Amino acid sequence: MIRIAVIIGSTRPGRRAESVARWVADTSVRHPGVAAGEATVEVVDIAAYGLPLLDEPVPAAFGRYAHAHTRRWAQTIGAFDGFVFVTPEYNRSVPAALKNAIDFLYAEWHHKAAGFVGYGVHGGLRAVEHLRHVMAEVKIADVQTQVALAMFTDFTFTDPTDPTDPGTCTPGARQESTLVTMLDEIIAWSQALKPLRVPSTAPEPLSA
Repeated sequence: MIRIAVIIGSTRPGRRAESVARWVADTSVRHPGVAAGEATVEVVDIAAYGLPLLDEPVPAAFGRYAHAHTRRWAQTIGAFDGFVFVTPEYNRSVPAALKNAIDFLYAEWHHKAAGFVGYGVHGGLRAVEHLRHVMAEVKIADVQTQVALAMFTDFTFTDPTDPTDPGTCTPGARQESTLVTMLDEIIAWSQALKPLRVPSTAPEPLSA
């Protein structure tokens, strides 16, 4: 079975990423592979891991994690075969919290597949393009199809004039079809890369 994590890539209070991730997870249950039990989709919220700004004394490529929060994050990511990154666009890039969470680890990302659901005024397109470059460095195969959610057409707001209203992610059928295609690609690539992956174990802490 292929395990896919929907990673909530924003930690901002009032974030819209949580609503987007719920839409991805709720829609994914109608994907034929998920419905047949060939794949599972789970939401992973980086805010729940309490990751500080990168504080490991040794670069992640060595896999020698000194801190409990890093080992907990590594154990979670290591257990998945593929990812859907949900990201807004901040100044033409991804949130610092998402980049930071990626940089904490290295081998746990290797030989897995990823797709992207961006959102924002421009659908998060520029953030996703930046994220694709990051994926290459951690040896993740990013799929071509991506979902771009526009603030004015794919969300419903109680008060559109209130900037603190996170709204609700309510995309139409076209976006759902795109998401299903993206999941097709993630599952296929995750399966294809499976022989390259090794079982992940929590890295040993650095000795005192």
